[in-house]
Amino acid sequence: MNNTAVNQPRQIESRSFFVIAENQDGCIHSSTLELIGKASELAAIRRAEVVTVIIGSKIKTPLDELFCYGADRVISIDNESLALFDPEVWTKILTFLVEKEKPEVVLAPATTTGRTVLPCLAAKLKTGLTADCTGLDIEESTGLLLQTRPAIGGNVMATIKTPNCRPQMATVRPKNFPLPKYKKRYGTIERPDVPGSFFESRIQNLGVKKLENTEKNIQDYDVVISGGMGLRKPENFDLLKELARLLDGAVGASRATVEAKWIDYSAQVGLSGKVVSPTIYIAAGISGAIQHLAGMQTSEIIIAINKDPGAPIFRVADISLCGDLFEIIPMLIERIRNERRGKSHDRHGL
Repeated sequence: MNNTAVNQPRQIESRSFFVIAENQDGCIHSSTLELIGKASELAAIRRAEVVTVIIGSKIKTPLDELFCYGADRVISIDNESLALFDPEVWTKILTFLVEKEKPEVVLAPATTTGRTVLPCLAAKLKTGLTADCTGLDIEESTGLLLQTRPAIGGNVMATIKTPNCRPQMATVRPKNFPLPKYKKRYGTIERPDVPGSFFESRIQNLGVKKLENTEKNIQDYDVVISGGMGLRKPENFDLLKELARLLDGAVGASRATVEAKWIDYSAQVGLSGKVVSPTIYIAAGISGAIQHLAGMQTSEIIIAINKDPGAPIFRVADISLCGDLFEIIPMLIERIRNERRGKSHDRHGL
């Protein structure tokens, strides 16, 4: 599938990949580091540099840390008027930088910021944009960016190219790529002068209200235990919740269970839900539809529990338990409790 727009191909003056940073309260979000790591892999193929662009006010994260994750240059726009997110101001600044630097590729995390700004930027630059990508690669024969994303409700995966316009642009879902290894590196930090008119906006901010819900996002847990239709009824999610409490983990779910209203959408794992990459992922009673696998297959250790030996989930599992989840999970819960009771006795000299 080709993502084409109306403008003519541009002459590439420099070969670079832009990564637009996501910062929250002045701190660089981990989704930016994931994207820097992937961009550095792709840029190496193109013999290009990775340029991280940071827009905000009173950035707390040390900028030279970004070099250790793969950035070659950092462009920082730090201004008091940027304390609150304003898509109009961001679009002006990014348009100015892109037209000046002419990067081959512009990437951003598919967060609220990226999903808001990059469509505006693409329209200004008259180029294409692929949103919510789950995979990126370079086409060997052409050097084009291959942008993979779910389509038709997550039932198929489409690979999109932008052959006729520059830059090639995409937003990428967090947790799709592993956090790059930290390596001591050095680069250049630039703080360009931006015209004062860029900070003028037609948007009037009426106030900011913090979300009252302080519950952690499922993507932030090191252990996720997900249930599928194999649980048979919504009440049986209590079994997974008990295991999650013991492991300090979160409860996830397949799309089918969410659509059946067994559990809230916030727990859905998959392309049409959350993409997770925990240390341990336990799939209980989940057959392994392609859209679900794409939402959890970057987990470090995958444990699958299913009584169907032919279930697709076993193809990606590190540990496969073929059996009845209503026998296996209670055994796991009891084993963990016994282990903890034993340690408690040891501490008290019993």
